[in-house]
Amino acid sequence: MVLINVVLLVLGLVLLAKGSDFFVKSAASVAQKLGVSEFVIGLTLVALGTSIPELASSVIAAMEQQSGIVIGNVVGSNIANIGLIVGLGALIARIKTKQEMLRRDGYIMLFAALLFYVFIINGKVSRLEALIFLLLYIAYTVFLFETKPKSRDKYEFKEFIRYFFGFKYIVTIRSIIIPRLKNKSKKKSKNKPEEIKTKELSKPDIIRDFLVLIISGFAIVVGASYLVNEAIFFADFFDIPKTVIGISLVALGTSLPELGVTISAARQGYGNIAVGNVIGSNIANILLVVGVSAMIFPLSVIKPTIFYLTPFMIFMSILLLIFIRSNWEISRIKGIVFLALYTLFLAVLFFNKLIIV
Repeated sequence: MVLINVVLLVLGLVLLAKGSDFFVKSAASVAQKLGVSEFVIGLTLVALGTSIPELASSVIAAMEQQSGIVIGNVVGSNIANIGLIVGLGALIARIKTKQEMLRRDGYIMLFAALLFYVFIINGKVSRLEALIFLLLYIAYTVFLFETKPKSRDKYEFKEFIRYFFGFKYIVTIRSIIIPRLKNKSKKKSKNKPEEIKTKELSKPDIIRDFLVLIISGFAIVVGASYLVNEAIFFADFFDIPKTVIGISLVALGTSLPELGVTISAARQGYGNIAVGNVIGSNIANILLVVGVSAMIFPLSVIKPTIFYLTPFMIFMSILLLIFIRSNWEISRIKGIVFLALYTLFLAVLFFNKLIIV
């Protein structure tokens, strides 16, 4: 009986991870072949790519009113992204970083973590708070694709705050994104016969991409469903709180895409991609995943999450920013520190009686 559940759990992880990978690639391919600009592709797909497993599993958990799985998944994934993934990446090669990464995205990541803590102090995440998260994520995403400013200070965290509270992202959407889409549509209508013929010849490729898109999307839903259901089973079987299962088992499983991207980037010397992937994923996990999940069903939060798990996530976020600032690189020594802290975190999680309640 238990063996079957283990198999289903592993199957869920595989379907979720591989399904997400194929979904992003096929969606980008379809968008390009249909004439959608790279701007829109980046805005809708690349930015969300590695967070799809967290989003899918959390949405399924929210629909089943399993708040512990959702919160544990988000907090656990963010901790794993820094402690495990950045740690392993730094062991492979020194990760070079840039000042802009700290001044904008790094501080926004920390801001999201602190805001999350403020919202859960009362033991829940309401739909109003979820809406604030979603608006912040929309503003952040649009902010990334703003026309490059004359001053580098435009990209600092304080400018993002002004951008958000000034509702400038609404102006940006109306003045930049919508006109680009309209212009793209006009260009498509003026295509020459030769261009139309070329596109018609690529129909089999488009059909194939659509099939992959549908199949991979189905795999994501099935994989997330298996993962959540089996996580709930093992939580009940071993009498472990669902938040603990979410923060360890589910979080590790849904962090596989980030792990693959970061290790690959570190090997090839693309430090900014490696760390940027982690920071971007952490921002998306809180603002998007929690936002969408809490809109579906308001989330309840247990005391260990408030007094231990979330503070540790904030601590790891601050430590990452300090390490980025130090010589603008994450060395192997820093990677070892991250891995040691993550190991210690898991040990305390499973053996401290204050946590398993």
